[in-house]
Amino acid sequence: MFKILRARLFQGYRTGKFPYAKPNLPAHFHGYPILDAAKLTQETIENCPVDAIKLSGGSATLDLGRCIFCGKCAEHSDAVLFTNEYRMGTMSRDGLIVNGIPSKADSAKAEGIRRLCGRSLKIRQVSAGGCAACELDFNVLHTLAWDMGRFGIQAVASPRHADALLVTGPVTKNMLTALKKTYDAMPKPCFVIVSGACAISGGLYRDQAETMNGVESVLPVDCYVPGCPPHPAVLLDALLRFIGSQAVAPKE
Repeated sequence: MFKILRARLFQGYRTGKFPYAKPNLPAHFHGYPILDAAKLTQETIENCPVDAIKLSGGSATLDLGRCIFCGKCAEHSDAVLFTNEYRMGTMSRDGLIVNGIPSKADSAKAEGIRRLCGRSLKIRQVSAGGCAACELDFNVLHTLAWDMGRFGIQAVASPRHADALLVTGPVTKNMLTALKKTYDAMPKPCFVIVSGACAISGGLYRDQAETMNGVESVLPVDCYVPGCPPHPAVLLDALLRFIGSQAVAPKE
């Protein structure tokens, strides 16, 4: 017992300070991008592997719902600059369109969510053909370092106990029935959260015969979390804003 107590004292407090403080992001982290249409070239547009960048009539857009944050556009041109802004989750599909205007983190209608869920959010996660990257980063939020349970956010085994469905993957046809049955088994009203480019738009598997190009073609979506995969800070921040939690670090 003495050894256990000594080890605990030596380890100290293991849960990170996020979201009350800014997250400790890696040097290679790609956050919300800044887009300069005047510097955008056709070569930069064509180098995007997921066709996320569009240029029409001098107006440029970058779709974070398609973007896999590979950084190829920034390597070939200074028209795109990835920042350290992690607050990229949004409650609308249009909120994922970057058009040169600085990002503005939004929130869901917290009053309605709190009326249904109280101060907790029970999530049933479904991998609809994902590669396991988005799934693993969601699982990271269960660990001691992140501990999303301290905010009342927990994963549950049964859809009958869930308030929200968190979907990863492009929704393959082999997973379509399972996804629909999971949603149908949830008590209504319920919410759908999509995590990662694949779940939002199909990602790298968009327009493949075996996929449905994301969740929107199958289920109504309430929260979008971009990334490939989304960093745990990106996902946790989106979940906290979705439930209207006060535990959100102020934006600089």
